[in-house]
Amino acid sequence: MLFDLDGTLLDTAPDLVRVLNLVRVEQGRAPLPYETARAQVSHGSTGLIRLGFPDVAGDPLERLRLRLLELYSQRLAVGTQLFAGCRKVLDALAERGIPWGIVTNKPGYLTAPLLAQLKLADEAGSVVSGDTLPQRKPHPAPLLLAASQLSIPAPDCLYVGDAERDVQSARAAGMPVLVARYGYLGPDDDPHLWQPDALIDDPQQILDWLDGTLT
Repeated sequence: MLFDLDGTLLDTAPDLVRVLNLVRVEQGRAPLPYETARAQVSHGSTGLIRLGFPDVAGDPLERLRLRLLELYSQRLAVGTQLFAGCRKVLDALAERGIPWGIVTNKPGYLTAPLLAQLKLADEAGSVVSGDTLPQRKPHPAPLLLAASQLSIPAPDCLYVGDAERDVQSARAAGMPVLVARYGYLGPDDDPHLWQPDALIDDPQQILDWLDGTLT
């Protein structure tokens, strides 16, 4: 069982939107509405900073992105928590003896302390971050590495994510994939077009899929 992190396992939007708006305020701009920025969280610091500063480009935009990451590294788990229902899913996986891991494009220097602060680091059998390998999702290599670390053949792993790159990565790795519609989908996203194996609106449906009862 493999999870994307932001928007699938963890609701990191409260902290990421907060720091984006801190950067905007530092630059004399008004905060963005929470829901507007939330839809960009799965696209990482680049997507967020482009949303916050659509009229800035090049080196000035990169400096703002680095400022966002600096602020975020100091506030990783103020409002971040597991999505409702994910704790029950992780407990059920443990009861069934199903190992699980995380494959995220979030860099390791942010992923590791975040998981540690939320006391998840020791539970995950594999954590592949965005800089663990030269390749990132949508490349299949991160998912294949996680499967190898769990000693599970890739076709026997299930990946759950909330972005098109998650589906692309899983397909290239030969894994079935679910899309979490409770995650950070934008108004223009149509996950049906990504052709996952199923769409889920609640983490409990992950277990339903494993049991063959997801309708």
